[in-house]
Amino acid sequence: MLDLLAVTDYPDWRKKALIQSREGNLLLIPREGGHLVRIYVDLGESGDRASLQRIEVEQVLAAARRILHPYVLDVREVAWFSVYEVGQRLTDKFDDVPAGAERGRTPRVFIAGDACHTHSAKAGQGMNVSMQDAFNLAWKLAAVLRGRSEPSLLHSYSAERQAVAQDLIDFDREWSATIAQRPREAGHPEQGGLDPSDLQAAFIRSGRYTAGVATRYTRSQLTGGGEHQALAAGFPVGMRFHSAPVVRIADAKPLQLGHVHEADGRWRLYLFADETTERAGEMLRHLQTVVTPRFTPDGSDPDAIFDVRAVFQQNHWEIEVTDLPEVLHPPKGRLGLRDYEKAFSRVPGSDADIFELRGIDRARGALVIVRPDQYVAQVLALDAFGELDAFFGSILTRVA
Repeated sequence: MLDLLAVTDYPDWRKKALIQSREGNLLLIPREGGHLVRIYVDLGESGDRASLQRIEVEQVLAAARRILHPYVLDVREVAWFSVYEVGQRLTDKFDDVPAGAERGRTPRVFIAGDACHTHSAKAGQGMNVSMQDAFNLAWKLAAVLRGRSEPSLLHSYSAERQAVAQDLIDFDREWSATIAQRPREAGHPEQGGLDPSDLQAAFIRSGRYTAGVATRYTRSQLTGGGEHQALAAGFPVGMRFHSAPVVRIADAKPLQLGHVHEADGRWRLYLFADETTERAGEMLRHLQTVVTPRFTPDGSDPDAIFDVRAVFQQNHWEIEVTDLPEVLHPPKGRLGLRDYEKAFSRVPGSDADIFELRGIDRARGALVIVRPDQYVAQVLALDAFGELDAFFGSILTRVA
């Protein structure tokens, strides 16, 4: 693996590419700054560790040049170089509570990142998955330390992230084996190797991992079963909230709905209104008078625990923010100023209608519950008051 500055006549030098040749395979990833490029050169079976330590940069560059031939690779400077052996490893737990002892013990020690899972660097997930581990743990620790949730919530860290790591390692084994295969000779399938079209398909599939959107949490205390998924098909339960354009009603400003989600430990409740807004109004009143008071400590802002947002099907000029329930323009802070930035409408007259893009049932609407780490926790009908109360009752500490 090298970061290098080079001059070459290879035409796709500034494109992410996987080059397959009889001399071996090479993964090319352009880096920041317009000149730096990272290449991964497959050297085949490594032998023992001592042989790895004897590999020098010129040997790797020679292999890269053979793979790129007949293109020229004129390396002007190697900024960084490393040789590593691919190994996939996963610890049995991400905390100090043995499997099966969760009911009687609360986790006190946690590990994250390379301390509990290792894999190849080719999927670009080492630092990414480690940071996702840390954020998953951080918002749960904060909820417990602030008294918003019981310590039992901390068991979900190991349960969720170990499954994610196992999925990544399974993918990495397949991906590493795929890109190590030699190309299949046209007309000679009996000689083995990988067809270039199959390699291309695998490369495209790997993009979800590289982009960090491949994770899907399964049903648990924090993630529902998706019984009402059809109401908002474009927000898969257990996966990252998929943003889309909207217009903020208060100032007619177009923006991405996902960009209003801050990393502050709050739960997001995105209400997508039905056509008549009758069901939306009933749910908003329930959120304001039942759900919010039940879990929000005295003296806190009304949206200290839940950040309620609503998206309407009407045009932004057809709705007055002050006519909406107070939960969408709550008084906040020392001076009790109103927050007018919680109500949105679809983008008018365009193909960027969020209701169409995310498959939201226009007639019935939907309530999309999003965890503090931006993963969709559940999709509910706008009249599912009991299910909503039960969901948060199992996670948050009641104050009223």
